[in-house]
Amino acid sequence: MTAEYAVLADISADPLDPAVVDEFVWRAEAGAVVSFQGIVRDHDGGQAVVSLDYRAHPDAEAFLRTCCEEVAARTGLRVAAQHRVGSLTVGDLALVAAVAAPHRAEAFAACAELVEAIKAGVPIWKRQHFATGASEWVGL
Repeated sequence: MTAEYAVLADISADPLDPAVVDEFVWRAEAGAVVSFQGIVRDHDGGQAVVSLDYRAHPDAEAFLRTCCEEVAARTGLRVAAQHRVGSLTVGDLALVAAVAAPHRAEAFAACAELVEAIKAGVPIWKRQHFATGASEWVGL
């Protein structure tokens, strides 16, 4: 947590629970909590995906925290994000993020900004395993 803004930023091998980020950001003055769930889908690039392996740089959690702190500092809102690492299958949560704000428009905008910052700035890579038996790394 920063001196001025409350943030939650975790990278975990354990399954993610969206309620954790929602509960962290919500306060009585918030009229909106907007959350995002990044879910492992069953396809990519026209190929059937059966699973993913997520690997993180040793400093990835610090990068994730920086993303959260920057959004919190810019917006003045509470923000939270958790990213999963390890082996995931179709339907598993890979990323959960949440922002609380007095009004929905600012909550939606801040959550979108947070997710884009995470995707662009946190060194986490995934290896997609396809139904054909082939695999490929994404984000290297």
